[in-house]
Amino acid sequence: ILTIQRKPKISASRKLMLKSLMVAKAKEELEQEILDKEGEKQKYLAERAPPLNMSGLSLGQLQDLCRELHAKIDVVDEERYDIEAKVMLNTREIKDLNIKVLDLRGKFKRPNLRRVRVSADAILRSLLGSKHKVSMDLRANLKSVKKEDTEKKRPVEDSDWRKNVEAMSGMEGRKKMFDAAKGSAQ
Repeated sequence: ILTIQRKPKISASRKLMLKSLMVAKAKEELEQEILDKEGEKQKYLAERAPPLNMSGLSLGQLQDLCRELHAKIDVVDEERYDIEAKVMLNTREIKDLNIKVLDLRGKFKRPNLRRVRVSADAILRSLLGSKHKVSMDLRANLKSVKKEDTEKKRPVEDSDWRKNVEAMSGMEGRKKMFDAAKGSAQ
């Protein structure tokens, strides 16, 4: 019987070295990309907005320069608005297409689930396997509440609450309350 020997996998130190080299290369490329973008930005700005030479201009010439700049600003704002409108239209179109794709894939139908009663022992047996031998009675650990205790705590008043309010209103009611408090204190 011939056995084919597999090549050993890459060692951990070699893997770590390769990973660090990849990260270093990615970092270099990212820095280069940032520099390229900055260069493109400077080039575009030099093309579109040449430096202003305002020295030696009269008031009328400065006003004309301001009008030209305002006209350029208006043109740029119009372009920006048009581009924003196109972007919004495209995002709306993308959302619609995503919805269509989801509809074409078909909807996932949930199966009808049945309620199954499983005891705690069965759950533990399924989780722990056949090693589970201890029987667990969860109801034995519950605190029992006696009905008599709850009835003693809450006395039931059958009298009408309006009569009690009328009896305690005014100075006579206050005197009754004072006398009752005085009597219980002694």
